[in-house]
Amino acid sequence: MKTIVICSGGLDSVSLAHKVAAEDQLLGLLSFDYGQRHRKELDFAAACARRLNVPHQIIDIRAIGQGLTGSALTDAIAVPDGHYAEETMRITVVPNRNAIMLAIAFGIAAARGADAVATAVHGGDHFIYPDCRPGFIDAFQTMQRHALDGHADITLLAPYVHVAKSAIVADGARHGTPFEQTWSCYKGGEVHCGRCGTCVERREAFDLAGIADPTVYADADYWREAVRRGAV
Repeated sequence: MKTIVICSGGLDSVSLAHKVAAEDQLLGLLSFDYGQRHRKELDFAAACARRLNVPHQIIDIRAIGQGLTGSALTDAIAVPDGHYAEETMRITVVPNRNAIMLAIAFGIAAARGADAVATAVHGGDHFIYPDCRPGFIDAFQTMQRHALDGHADITLLAPYVHVAKSAIVADGARHGTPFEQTWSCYKGGEVHCGRCGTCVERREAFDLAGIADPTVYADADYWREAVRRGAV
């Protein structure tokens, strides 16, 4: 299928881009600038597109992002340290973010004659992100069938929605994903902080997958404490 991948530049979406490039026809990568503090992730998405030799489009929705207040990713709110299972991580939710991005992606896919839109949401996101859960994916697909009825038939691909992030690491390794050329950290510093929820999850995923993590972390050991705390 001719597929557009929504690619943030993170480990999950870059791994998905490599997967689609190997298994289907990768039509291009689509990224979104919504005013996220870790905007540097978009540079990694652009690098992925160059590596896979496909077009890359960044959609500027910063004006929309300004209205999605109350999140540590878009407001002047400190990004919490710890595991995703901790209640403090709810401050990283950007309301309706995936629904907005997917709606735009489906419109672009219809205009380009694509067969599918792929998103890298996964089982580890289910703790706190409602628009990363299987129910949302199924409902969005149904909604889009109605929205594009008679105009286009586009499939929503979410191959990781039922798996843990460690499985994505394993899948990315199978498809030659250069993990060091992906960006996850919500704090957007010079290197991965090693302490925010997405850094902890990233470090844990490599450990569970039994694959060496090439990422440079400011705090490379904090994840063990965070995982223990999150399991309580």
